[in-house]
Amino acid sequence: MKIEAQLEKISGFGHLELLANQIVEGFISGMHKSPFHGFSSEFAEHKIYNAGESTRHIDWKLYAKTDRLYTKRYEEETNLRCHLIIDSSSSMHYPVLKEGQPFYRNKIGFSVLASAVLMDLLKRQRDAVGLSIYSDIYEFYAPEKGSDRHHRMLLDKLEGVVASPKAAKNTDTVTFLHQIAQKMHRRSMIILFTDMFQPGKDDALFDALQHLKHNKHKVVLFHVIDKKTEFSLDFDNNPRKFIDVETGEEVNLFAENVKEEYEKSVALYFRKVADTCIQYKIRYVPVSVHEDFEKILTTYLVEKQKFG
Repeated sequence: MKIEAQLEKISGFGHLELLANQIVEGFISGMHKSPFHGFSSEFAEHKIYNAGESTRHIDWKLYAKTDRLYTKRYEEETNLRCHLIIDSSSSMHYPVLKEGQPFYRNKIGFSVLASAVLMDLLKRQRDAVGLSIYSDIYEFYAPEKGSDRHHRMLLDKLEGVVASPKAAKNTDTVTFLHQIAQKMHRRSMIILFTDMFQPGKDDALFDALQHLKHNKHKVVLFHVIDKKTEFSLDFDNNPRKFIDVETGEEVNLFAENVKEEYEKSVALYFRKVADTCIQYKIRYVPVSVHEDFEKILTTYLVEKQKFG
């Protein structure tokens, strides 16, 4: 079953852990059709064999079934440390959800469920996970741990982010990415969910992203948007009032009159972000709130294999 179909089937449930678990289960069951064929059978017990490693721990039985080389993992091996970062500023609470829409169809809800999905995967692989949430203040920080109690505490916090009032909150991504970077002392994978709305601070933002890479961290940036309205400006041609949810600034216009120029500017900005991330060796992945979570999971697994 596709992840999108899974979401439709369980969208009536409100429990974040249940949603995340069902999405991961659906993804793993479909792995036999993906480049990760065979990985699901011993999901938490094996890792892909890398050329040059000792052949002592290769699982030849799994090789016979999958035609790919995997080595057995042991409890004493150092597991992955992953730190999730969520931008919770007011722009991330766009679009305003209509009655009956699932919570994950705006940017903050999508980021929260994506984080819960990754946490479920990390838990299955016995990896440690930490969490930071920021807006105009550093709202929450928890270091990387792997216990069930820690996992539950993070899920409770994520549920609270979705349920909290949508008070006007500006973004101070630059300040808090630097602060998070200073807290990360052990080599980790750092995964950031943000809409990259930090007007007039492009260079400072990229410097902060580069700071996250110190100590040889792996950084993955999920650029979260509502593609229909934020990238394509897909509105009818009735006069509209557009309001900046963080500053309160208003502008009245016909979307059709600025659509072409707007789309060019947005595409140029996305290209600049992507090119800069390539330059800094940051994995850049634009995602829309109307997509499923397969891209999130696949990106994580690919980057984990590179991370070693």
